[in-house]
Amino acid sequence: MTVINSSLPQRDRELAGTALQATLVDLLDLSLVAKQAHWNLYGPRFRSIHLQLEEVVTTARVFADTVAERAAALGVSPDGRTATIARTSGVPSFPSGWTKDGDTVQALVRTFAAVIERVRARIEETGPVDAVTQDLLIGLTAELEKQSWMFQAENRI
Repeated sequence: MTVINSSLPQRDRELAGTALQATLVDLLDLSLVAKQAHWNLYGPRFRSIHLQLEEVVTTARVFADTVAERAAALGVSPDGRTATIARTSGVPSFPSGWTKDGDTVQALVRTFAAVIERVRARIEETGPVDAVTQDLLIGLTAELEKQSWMFQAENRI
């Protein structure tokens, strides 16, 4: 059941909605991973990485809201509940406890690679059914790749 009508045909709306829901979950989990890393970081590069992680959290949360609102605009109810995130996220787990700066950077490089790969696949899936959703995912990928580049550059120290 939907309370919002969309101009997309039902099948296209379902495909776009599935891609948006999966992206929402990955972004919410990415924000949680970055916060976990942010709180438990230590080492000589603490300050710069700490601030960089805050940028990741902000980016993930802003895009999560945009993705959820796109889904709602299509008549697809977004689901950002913790149980849904835990069950369906494709984000690699982050270690518990204190994490050295270099280990944090390596974990974030792996995390970005996984999320980018998943979002790029969704770009391909949504192209034939909803150019607006595809465009949103393309913009998101550009920002994720920018953040990934920054962590990869940090990893070279």
